[in-house]
Amino acid sequence: MSLTAAEIDAVVNLLRDVSAAEIMPRFRKLAVEDIRLKSGPQDPVTVADEAAEKALDAGLRRLFPGCDVIGEEAVAENPDLLKRLSQPGKVWVIDPIDGTANYASDLPLFGVILALVEADSVLAGFIHDPVGDDTAIAIAGGGAWMQTRDTRKTLRVSQPMPVRQMTGSVSWRFLPEPLRSRVMSRLDRLAAAPDYRCAAHQYRMLAAGHAQMQLFRKLLPWDHAAGVLLHREAGGYSAHFDGTQYLPSATTGGLLLAPDAESWLEVRKALLDV
Repeated sequence: MSLTAAEIDAVVNLLRDVSAAEIMPRFRKLAVEDIRLKSGPQDPVTVADEAAEKALDAGLRRLFPGCDVIGEEAVAENPDLLKRLSQPGKVWVIDPIDGTANYASDLPLFGVILALVEADSVLAGFIHDPVGDDTAIAIAGGGAWMQTRDTRKTLRVSQPMPVRQMTGSVSWRFLPEPLRSRVMSRLDRLAAAPDYRCAAHQYRMLAAGHAQMQLFRKLLPWDHAAGVLLHREAGGYSAHFDGTQYLPSATTGGLLLAPDAESWLEVRKALLDV
């Protein structure tokens, strides 16, 4: 496997330590000056994001000497860092707080995401919940599981079912027209389409079988690389809207996830196809 059992445990402990030191002590205690906006009102960043990314970066470099690390906030300053994902050699991708809008709103629904990528292939993914103190883990070819301090539970996606019985989030805000209007007019073809404003928890629910589908338009590697692997190792099927394989370096093309390939085609037909 890409990581040994000892290395997996070390990464989980790093996630717990950083969450305990940098994220949870600031939760529900942020001052106005601790929050600023990046691209717009729906894209906040907090001092906790920045402190957690710095600590995770340092921790990963300590655990894996010589590795490359890129984080969401670092890429905000230097977008060219994304080119590293398609190059040889292993690189860690960090989302220090996924669901920052929830975190800044005092809503306990956020996560920390790490993905290990090499030449545009995801080798390992970790999605940690600082509130629940558990971690969803996936290793390419090694399965997916939920790990607490003293338990480990295998993750499996939902059984296939008709589209009308499926639930899952649909990220329609970033869809271009006329696709946006088409998808929005068809949401009633699903049983429900809740939005948690947090890809970390949406992927955890999907991999655990508590939701059946997800549709994303905006693709950034820190949001999706770990989650796509988690879903796949839990038995699910995913692809870009045109059916091509997801790549961490891709930031366009959309992403659709379902329990299996046949279900994927049915969801695409129901929501996307003309």
